[in-house]
Amino acid sequence: MDYYQIIANNFQATIESIALSVDDLVDPLTRASALMSSALLQDRKILCCGNGVDAALAQLFASSLLDRFERDRPALPALNLAADGASVTAIGSHSGVSELFSRQIRALGQAGDVLLCINSAGSEADNLLRAAQAAGEREIGVVALTSDGAGQLNSLPGQDDVSIHVDTNRRPRNVEIHTMIIHCLCELLDQALFGPHHLET
Repeated sequence: MDYYQIIANNFQATIESIALSVDDLVDPLTRASALMSSALLQDRKILCCGNGVDAALAQLFASSLLDRFERDRPALPALNLAADGASVTAIGSHSGVSELFSRQIRALGQAGDVLLCINSAGSEADNLLRAAQAAGEREIGVVALTSDGAGQLNSLPGQDDVSIHVDTNRRPRNVEIHTMIIHCLCELLDQALFGPHHLET
């Protein structure tokens, strides 16, 4: 087995996917960061949700806001709705998996908050769609980080809602680009809220 070729092909596929995505992602990323920074400036919070590996991406984003991304700065309010195992399993057991996030949003969400829904799976997830619907009911803006096959999550009804759509034919590429998008959002938020940051070289 030629391990070098497998590794090289994966790296090359990622590079190509990233290069082909940039032009399509600039506008929605700009709008998403504006929506989130406006919420944070008004003392609102960012709620995040996703299933499986997307729950891990939601945690990456929430942790980067609560702690830091690349600079020391005040903590920013963010909550990963998939992180509390006791609550998630309780809701799943009593209300069903489809209510995992929407039930929490109705309890914890406030008008002016922002919900980040992440779906890299290439299939529609009912619990994410219900989360977005619950957010709309609470006047919470939605940023949907999606891929092909995410269904209605790709076409959000809210005027200020933002769909950041990644179009690749493999989930690993979706996850890699979603990770880059999350890092971009963190940097854009830091710049919007705290000004430019010059890294030491």
